Amino acid sequence: MRYVYMALIAAFAAIVILFKIQNIESVTVSLFAASVTMPVSVLVLLIYLLGMFTGGFLLALVRSWVHGATRRS
Repeated sequence: MRYVYMALIAAFAAIVILFKIQNIESVTVSLFAASVTMPVSVLVLLIYLLGMFTGGFLLALVRSWVHGATRRS
């Protein structure tokens, strides 16, 4: 089973490297007066990390609301 996990990790790493190589074009992202130019792959990674961060906070908020609503006074 260990070799299956190692093979899956190697395949995932290869896919990530291929994505990085194939998406080296630069894009410019603007918000209000600021603008940043970066490769597409970096932008996708940052959006993914931001989604994980905010999704975790949202899940914690909903859990606290449910816990508060079901708690007896």
